[in-house]
Amino acid sequence: MIYSIFAQVYDELMDTEVYENWLTFVNNNAYSGKKLLDLACGAGQLAVMLAKEGYQVTGVDLSSEMLALADERAREDDTKIELVQANMTDLTGLDQFDVVTCGLDSLCYLANQEELANAFRQVFLHLNQGGTFIFDVISPYQTDVIYPGYMYNDTNEKRAFVWESFEGQEPHSVVHDLTFFIAKDEENNLFQRYEETHMERTYELKKYLELLTKVGFKKIRASSEYGNNEIDEKSTRFFFVCQKL
Repeated sequence: MIYSIFAQVYDELMDTEVYENWLTFVNNNAYSGKKLLDLACGAGQLAVMLAKEGYQVTGVDLSSEMLALADERAREDDTKIELVQANMTDLTGLDQFDVVTCGLDSLCYLANQEELANAFRQVFLHLNQGGTFIFDVISPYQTDVIYPGYMYNDTNEKRAFVWESFEGQEPHSVVHDLTFFIAKDEENNLFQRYEETHMERTYELKKYLELLTKVGFKKIRASSEYGNNEIDEKSTRFFFVCQKL
């Protein structure tokens, strides 16, 4: 994947309100301290915002390209965050934290329930007693009803972006085909084409609750709309706040 291309375009397209809402969601639910691990931190938008709020942030991502972008963003904002390349299913060697966050359905990129359970187990092991795990996932309604047939296009003088989504082979899964045309010269006469395929998978609410309980979380709250609403049959995203007691 050309993560750097996707990250730059994604930054341009993503409504900053999403990160502001996530920041509020974390502030409202981070009960136990300021030492925070941001899993799948990507290009570092949320990690930098959290650091500016006074959290001691460690950002983890599997992609070195994403981490390079996160480091660049932190330096530009004169903000200190620690960045670590790691898979969320194996956080061996990392410290203990008061809060762990994983936003923007990053957990849905894990291939199966075993990987998801491993990620939950790793989070639990690296949380201090009383610590909080805050994350979101897309819902089966999003994968089964909203995404299939979805298309989004965005263009400007320097690039064009096409996003198409299709139903995946596994239950509650979706395939995103992304195509980029990026200008190669200053006159914007030549464009390079890049393609990426992203696959996401989610589960029914009861499965998430079952896996979280099995790894040891005792207090689990699930909601929609950043904790502001109850989950119903048309909720597109589940938000979780889990405490290690």
